[in-house]
Amino acid sequence: MGYVQDESVEDTKDDLKKDQGSEEDEPAEEPREPRIRETPEDIKLDAIVNTLAFHPKQDIFAAGDIDGDIYVYSYSCTEGESKELWSSGHHLKSCREVAFSHDGQKLFSVSKDKSVHLMDVEGGKLVTRIAKAHSVPINALLLVDENVLATGDDGGTLKVWDMRKGTSFMDLKHHDDYISGIAIDQAKRMLLTSSGDGTMGVFNIKRRRFELLSEFQSGDLTSVAIMKRGKKVVCGSSEGTMYIFNWNGFGATSDRFAVKAESVDCIVPITDSILCAASMDGVIRAINLLPNRVLGCIGQHVGEPIEQIARSRDSRFLASCAHDQMIKFWDISSLRDMTVSDYRKRKKKDGNLKSLSKKAYGGGDDFFSGLMEETEAKQEEKEEDEGDSDSDSD
Repeated sequence: MGYVQDESVEDTKDDLKKDQGSEEDEPAEEPREPRIRETPEDIKLDAIVNTLAFHPKQDIFAAGDIDGDIYVYSYSCTEGESKELWSSGHHLKSCREVAFSHDGQKLFSVSKDKSVHLMDVEGGKLVTRIAKAHSVPINALLLVDENVLATGDDGGTLKVWDMRKGTSFMDLKHHDDYISGIAIDQAKRMLLTSSGDGTMGVFNIKRRRFELLSEFQSGDLTSVAIMKRGKKVVCGSSEGTMYIFNWNGFGATSDRFAVKAESVDCIVPITDSILCAASMDGVIRAINLLPNRVLGCIGQHVGEPIEQIARSRDSRFLASCAHDQMIKFWDISSLRDMTVSDYRKRKKKDGNLKSLSKKAYGGGDDFFSGLMEETEAKQEEKEEDEGDSDSDSD
């Protein structure tokens, strides 16, 4: 009898606990609010990603990898909402560059297989394929307008295409090595190329002719961008130096800036004066031009060379891809409000590279213990002496 009585008492207690528990647990049964992140979640792919591009109107980006596959993803700061929309395996070899059309309806890509592809963004359907666009692998791509495309190859040839006809109306070879980057001015008149031969090329797309090559610089020129409201052109190099040209003074550099990095492989303008630069050392730096300053670290792929970086349409995020097969997102919204004084403060010899985003390593992290904002002392003195004359008044 005692056992039965004890059991009934325990059952009564359990029932009371369940009743109390059900009342207490009621709020927990409501669906949990999805976590909102500062940046979209990182994406891991099956192969090294060579190239990235953001859609001009939607929260979508495209990526191309060394297997020739192209992926289109939607991205979101709501956890779990970034997802693959479609993928394409049309290229036979490594996809080296992707670019959205200005209306966002088309996606262009170039490949080591020497082809140019035009795809429909909505469904990933191949619309146009120029099989042997170049005689050697294509390395660089720039969309001039909805129908005009510029491509550069490993042999130093620049071609400009009318995609309505599928034919090139400019086919010029003035570089002795690969074309690494292409840029165009706002008037869509002058086309600029950076090359592995250490020169910057200038081409008049309106008159369809070659203008000039710059003087040779040390190392490969790896990237090119137009800054300072079109008054300056900057090229990154494999030596870690940034070369600055005046507009209409393309023959010789007006300034150069040595960044403490293994290389400056990819540069993306963020404002008229600030750009982001990615390097083989896996670090993305924010750099101000004139006065020349390394502002700090945006993010990193630790110990992995970065292939490319891209800016979102609202300049809120920077995406990066590296040899770790990861696509990472970084918050760059703070860069738009940064101003840099001409006055140069004395740097501490043990000064670390400042972290400019929460995801960037910094503070007590050992990874950046020896990573400093830098320019050699002589270069600093030169910039201090010349800063007033070389800085834009605007």
